[in-house]
Amino acid sequence: MALSDHLDEVGPGTMMLVGFVLFVFPEPATSALGAGLLLLGSAWWFYEWGR
Repeated sequence: MALSDHLDEVGPGTMMLVGFVLFVFPEPATSALGAGLLLLGSAWWFYEWGR
């Protein structure tokens, strides 16, 4: 199996992980960006879950 077959599963998880790391970093701008990435990653994850 190619890596591109699993890209839909890796993308949202990676985005949520990066968002979490940015969220806990004690800087308001990175926390806001991290929260946005967490929300976008979770929405992408739920979208892919239903497909």
